[in-house]
Amino acid sequence: MWLIVALGSLGAIALILGAPLALGAGLPFLSLTIYRAFSYVCHQIPERSFFIAEHPFAVCSRCFGIYAGFATAALIYPFLRSLRSTETPARKWLFVAATPLAIDFAIEFFGIGQNSHFSRFSTGALLGAVAVFYIMPGLLELSLRDWSRKNKVGRVAAETSSRSELLSQNVPAAPSDYSAPHRRI
Repeated sequence: MWLIVALGSLGAIALILGAPLALGAGLPFLSLTIYRAFSYVCHQIPERSFFIAEHPFAVCSRCFGIYAGFATAALIYPFLRSLRSTETPARKWLFVAATPLAIDFAIEFFGIGQNSHFSRFSTGALLGAVAVFYIMPGLLELSLRDWSRKNKVGRVAAETSSRSELLSQNVPAAPSDYSAPHRRI
């Protein structure tokens, strides 16, 4: 699972950088397809984007920071935490990481000052990097589950002939979101 996430995040970075490179290389169909795909998650305002080959990245500098921070943290994740650990940090750290981004956004939005490509990128990178420590444990937990076991509820339901018989069986319930509140975001 870690390898899938790490390679997937690197693939997203490659697409973000590939769009302007493809446009510069005379591959407009490929480039515009990538730009179009990222248009669903980013405003893509050229004045707020980094440029390569005289064309803007497929996402703005803040979004690129989120992707780059996520990819970097995903790559180094096994050096910082065990791939068998499914515990997430306290939720407050996610809010702490989002605070600089919110302040940077508010400065521009409320006309207090002007932010820069660097401030957008760095605050996005911080949030993206911290997000890995909340997303990866859940994905790792899914990958570590034993999916080969038969569903006991399904077997009991197939073996019983009436609803009252089914309700009288001692079948474990599916875990609820409330069974592990420390893992919820």
